[in-house]
Amino acid sequence: MLILPLEHRGRFKEPFGILFSSIKEALPEITGRKIYSVGDVVTHNLIKAGIVPDIAVIDGNTMRQPCNCMQPVLSPRIDVKNPAGMITDELIEALKVSVSVNPVLVFVDGEEDLAVIPLVISAPDGSVILYGQPDEGVVVLVVDASARVKAEELLALFEYVSE
Repeated sequence: MLILPLEHRGRFKEPFGILFSSIKEALPEITGRKIYSVGDVVTHNLIKAGIVPDIAVIDGNTMRQPCNCMQPVLSPRIDVKNPAGMITDELIEALKVSVSVNPVLVFVDGEEDLAVIPLVISAPDGSVILYGQPDEGVVVLVVDASARVKAEELLALFEYVSE
């Protein structure tokens, strides 16, 4: 299991991709691509816009409060545990499997925010990952070699502890 030390948490506040004010504004960037969403609100807004993501990673919360938005109807569903501020081996494995078996819902018991990092590493080139930027909008990250390098750099900030 990987734990993000407190001194590095600030590095994860900046958007890892292009920030858009809404899903509607982001549509030209995502059309015709594999789409992966991380977060309940982003997933809800994609589905509301008529786009079913190939992978949806949700935890039933938004900003650490229960999310009352519609849960996406995706099958199969993979349930994983992932505490806040961590990336578990279980989450990493679920994301690797999900990339080849989609559409799929990855439901996280804990927090899904950091799932973007291992998802970038597993996702194919040209796919897009969308996640919410609190009080600002939605971040769209096009997966390519440079995005993977940045994800690996961010992952290197974590400390490994045995589960």
